[in-house]
Amino acid sequence: MKIYTLKTVQRLPITLEEAWLFFSDPKNLNIITPDYMGFKTLSGDDRAMFPGQVIQYTVTPVLGIPMKWVTEITHVIDKRYFVDEQRFGPYSFWHHKHFFREIPGGVEMEDIVDYKLPLGIIGQIVHPFLVQPKLKEIFDYRQKKLTELFGTYK
Repeated sequence: MKIYTLKTVQRLPITLEEAWLFFSDPKNLNIITPDYMGFKTLSGDDRAMFPGQVIQYTVTPVLGIPMKWVTEITHVIDKRYFVDEQRFGPYSFWHHKHFFREIPGGVEMEDIVDYKLPLGIIGQIVHPFLVQPKLKEIFDYRQKKLTELFGTYK
């Protein structure tokens, strides 16, 4: 069983409070996801994040084929971190940790995603040229969009 990890760090010139308000609102995930992903929240985005919250989405990750994705917010420590875990969707396993830390002149955000692909050896074969680049592209888009929204950390 192969578990992959994606880690990103971004600094923004906003307060910890501003960062937390933005990221703890599930509706804002639509803003920082590329349009071509066809990402749409179906339910569970009617309040700020809390442990046990289930959020349903549709997403079109491959060939424009819509897929349902269901995540649960499993852990939340106010202004420090939250964790979302896939319950149903494209991965065999998805565990996404979001950490927030106040730094001089802004906030540092760290994402750590541990994931496993379905289809055994086939998933492992397609990972380096299909899944890994696509995830990197999505998180690169997210960083670019956040910089557009909040500015560049200096």
